[in-house]
Amino acid sequence: MTKPAIVHSLVLRAAVAAAGVFLIAGASLAEEGAGLQEAGARVTNITSLQSGARTFFNYCSGCHSLKYMRYSRIAQDLQLSDDEVLKNFATAGAKIGDLAVSNMPSKPANGDEAAQGAEVWFGKAPPDLSLEVRAKGADWVYTYLKKFYIDPTRPTGWNNTVFPNASMPFPLWELQGVQTPVYAPAKPGEEAAVEKLELSTPGKLTPAQYDDTVRDLTAFLEYASEPAALQRHSIGVWVLLYLALFTLLAYLLKLEYWKDVH
Repeated sequence: MTKPAIVHSLVLRAAVAAAGVFLIAGASLAEEGAGLQEAGARVTNITSLQSGARTFFNYCSGCHSLKYMRYSRIAQDLQLSDDEVLKNFATAGAKIGDLAVSNMPSKPANGDEAAQGAEVWFGKAPPDLSLEVRAKGADWVYTYLKKFYIDPTRPTGWNNTVFPNASMPFPLWELQGVQTPVYAPAKPGEEAAVEKLELSTPGKLTPAQYDDTVRDLTAFLEYASEPAALQRHSIGVWVLLYLALFTLLAYLLKLEYWKDVH
């Protein structure tokens, strides 16, 4: 085999291998994202972020922290005053420069089992949510918060189709209501899988209103995962305008240099 033919064969094999890797990765991502609903969260929508922050601090911050976020940064980015943030979002006694940390202790204080902490109540401490959306994606968080259902076999009384056997109780049940599972016919030797969820007890919000609430909460958590995204988006517009102007000037300069060549 000639040298060019060998090179051509190696290039072809490399291309086939790369295509196989991309196909496997694509199939894996498709399987991982199967069944997830599109969140449609927008971190540039300040009204949505404010609504999501209210939901988080009213329903989630009792257990979960945002240990990489300061109240002052939230006030600045969400266009709220320091007094509004301290009054509506902050834990008792917190200062505007403090981190948004939950008041719930993770372990019994000073080894006192009577002063039970989260690890005693739930088996493990509730995770910090600062990077939750970066880790799992906005669609995962959005769908997860919509897929809780009542399950008397679980210690918390709740289960989830996105994250089966989750140890977290459902904090938004008053808003969404209570969903009950409808099981698909089980195959011999297998457990019946949840086919769909039905809203058996309505909550304070209609399904459409609850979708909007969870979308806003997801947007706020997405913002908390990368607060600089707000500045990055605004700066990006100016960068694109600069590149467009630079491209025009470069083209005109090219015409000026090359007009004498022809």
